[in-house]
Amino acid sequence: MTLKNKLGITNSVQLAEAEEKISKEKAALLFDTRLIDTFEVGTFKGLSDIHRYLFEDIYDFAGKIRTENIAKGAFRFTSVMYLEEALEKISNMPQSTFEEIIEKYVEMNVAHPFREGNGRSARIWLDAILKKEINKVVDWSKVNKQDYLFAMERSPVRDTEIKVLLKRALTDKIDDRDVYMKGIDVSYHYEGYNVYRIRELTATQKR
Repeated sequence: MTLKNKLGITNSVQLAEAEEKISKEKAALLFDTRLIDTFEVGTFKGLSDIHRYLFEDIYDFAGKIRTENIAKGAFRFTSVMYLEEALEKISNMPQSTFEEIIEKYVEMNVAHPFREGNGRSARIWLDAILKKEINKVVDWSKVNKQDYLFAMERSPVRDTEIKVLLKRALTDKIDDRDVYMKGIDVSYHYEGYNVYRIRELTATQKR
């Protein structure tokens, strides 16, 4: 089933390719224009602004709280009935240490507030918190896909594994464009988007 989209695409493969291209281009602009630095850090509003910017050219629901229950395998994300309350609590969670920031990130993943694009938006959101609070970001190119997915799958019960995995990949290159751009490619790779490389897309933008 293909999500209803602004592009009028009804083929799921074509939609995935278009979504990857358009939202990766927007992810690059988010960094290059420094727009990401104007968003709230660590709140649902900040995450919503990131999501809206990435996906507003593709989906009407960009930046909006989902209105239906969703699941991944046997795991059900937060019920729509309790979602707004959960997002308010997450926004108010402490974020002064690495451990607190990852705990907040794990809770936001459990909430999964959007119909699509949660992981890609949340990883940018996570790096914004890390940058502000501890002057670090994750070098996602150092985080293996399967290790990350397994650790995130287990994180609602035990978050030690994801904390160890991400702590090992921290870097103080918080404003390094190459680290950010490679991170976007890796983030999309986690979700199965591998057709475009952000460096090629940004090269096209400059021409």
